[in-house]
Amino acid sequence: MPHFTMEYSANLDGAVDFADLCRLVHKVILDTGLFELGAVRVRAIRCEAYAVADLLAENGFIDMSFRVGKGRSEEDRKRTGDAIFAAVTDFLKPQFATPHFALTLEIREIDPVLSWKKNAIHPRLRAQGA
Repeated sequence: MPHFTMEYSANLDGAVDFADLCRLVHKVILDTGLFELGAVRVRAIRCEAYAVADLLAENGFIDMSFRVGKGRSEEDRKRTGDAIFAAVTDFLKPQFATPHFALTLEIREIDPVLSWKKNAIHPRLRAQGA
């Protein structure tokens, strides 16, 4: 159950192709071999209201949160985070060329007792052998 969410400042519209960035993160997550295709969710959420650092209008951010189910080692989670952060950092080279951009990533484990799920995608993909 990997859920990857990017919250981003609205001033990045037009500067970052978030559809491409979501597809890149999706690929990196699957390339780890730790997650089943039918479980992967990657999304970007635009933040209209924000206040960053010294409040310059040029200041922008992407805050990435990756929630994963229990059962993966700390080493596997670290390796996954390193791979995602490296790929996203490379994708965002133009933003890092300015003194107005911040990127963060946090990985959290989902408590299985306090998590409910129902997924109709898994059976379809499993039947296809994906």
